[in-house]
Amino acid sequence: MIAPLHSTPFDDGFIWGVASSSFQIEGAVSADGRTRSIWDDFTRTPGVVKGGDHGDVACDSYNRYEDDIDLIAQLGANAYRFSVSWPRVIPGGVGAVNDAGLAYYERVVDSLLERNIEPWVTLYHWDLPSELEAKGGWMNREIVSWFADYARAVVERLSDRVSHWFTLNEPQIFLGHGYVLGEHAPGKKLARKDWLLAAHHALMAHGRGVQIIREHAKKPPVIGWAPVGSVTCPRSDDPDEIELARTQTFAIGDGGPVNNTWYADPVILGHYPEDGLRLYGDDAPTTHVGDMELMRQPIDFYGVNIYSGDLLRRPEDNGHAPPRWTERGYPRTMFDWPVRPEALYWGPKFLQERYGLPVYVTENGLASMDWVHADGQVHDSARIDFISRYLGELRRAQADGVDVRGYFHWSILDNFEWAEGYRMRFGLIYVDFETLERVPKDSYRWYRKIIETSGACLPASPVPVR
Repeated sequence: MIAPLHSTPFDDGFIWGVASSSFQIEGAVSADGRTRSIWDDFTRTPGVVKGGDHGDVACDSYNRYEDDIDLIAQLGANAYRFSVSWPRVIPGGVGAVNDAGLAYYERVVDSLLERNIEPWVTLYHWDLPSELEAKGGWMNREIVSWFADYARAVVERLSDRVSHWFTLNEPQIFLGHGYVLGEHAPGKKLARKDWLLAAHHALMAHGRGVQIIREHAKKPPVIGWAPVGSVTCPRSDDPDEIELARTQTFAIGDGGPVNNTWYADPVILGHYPEDGLRLYGDDAPTTHVGDMELMRQPIDFYGVNIYSGDLLRRPEDNGHAPPRWTERGYPRTMFDWPVRPEALYWGPKFLQERYGLPVYVTENGLASMDWVHADGQVHDSARIDFISRYLGELRRAQADGVDVRGYFHWSILDNFEWAEGYRMRFGLIYVDFETLERVPKDSYRWYRKIIETSGACLPASPVPVR
């Protein structure tokens, strides 16, 4: 464990949070009127999820939410980011609102507020109702109005207590893995023209969701979203390298679905990036009157999920270095992602400079080799070291003037990790998926100390990874 070095703490008011999502922790997939989602369907396809795992029970947080919120309170977190399940709120995706589903989220919100934990609610974290996918899902332009009706149902019910809202979580991933690679629900492999159209509709749904929140919120809302942050890190502090890293961070790259600007430029700046339009050519979506104006709704913060980063590819690499190039033997997580702490410096810095919004790191963490040791505890020293390094870089960004206002650790619980099933453990709390027992890990207690000191017990300066 890293010893306290009495470093400069984060600014007053910094948000210390943890995160989860509905399908990954709730279980109870048929309880109280909930209908099926695309992930319920996808997990029934043989061979697509490791171990044949599914979310029928997951962490059973639907029934154990009080215990889980107690653990969040004992951690000292002042914010909890969680998502609402669309098929739990509107069975079938459209039509009548399910009172029992909304009542569950009311209980969650009330339990958080009773413990002085601020709820940060995500409207869409990938569990699209199956019936909407049968109508085309994100390929159908009607999804903009479907999402608006769903958002209104949630906002009208919860906004007397909830102030902080996210529209979409990681459109790059639910589109890229679900509609391009076929590795996530709904398991499609669309042509480029088609997935670009799906992305266009997702961005419109985001904008319409922002409008709905502002129109119907009972408390003044604070609204953002949570895309993936694709970050290129310079190899040195040379200004030319930094500028090249910035350029690569905001480039469309190989034209795949994972990048920053194809999604963020319309949302913040009101237009698609020129390099993307040149690259996609006739595959770029036809823009109807009002589309871009709908996407560009004022938001209050830029949430970003950053786990790793690419290392700058210099011109002299002559294109031989692939996007994830790194030194041989370089440290990687169980997900095979390079451990790149400086991504939490350069990512927020580049994004805030380009888009001019306060930044919250809405997901960060690692999949590690965790198990209950012979002494009954989970000793996850790698996670402690990982978070320490990443938070050190985030604090450096704040000290250098980046308007970064909060950090949400992914995740509070080990959970259903999508196509990886239950074999990837991201949690501060270990979950025995047979007994559903919760065991706080060493990192849980360490993160509690970080929160108590607002980061003053982090190392005084970043420690290089090697």
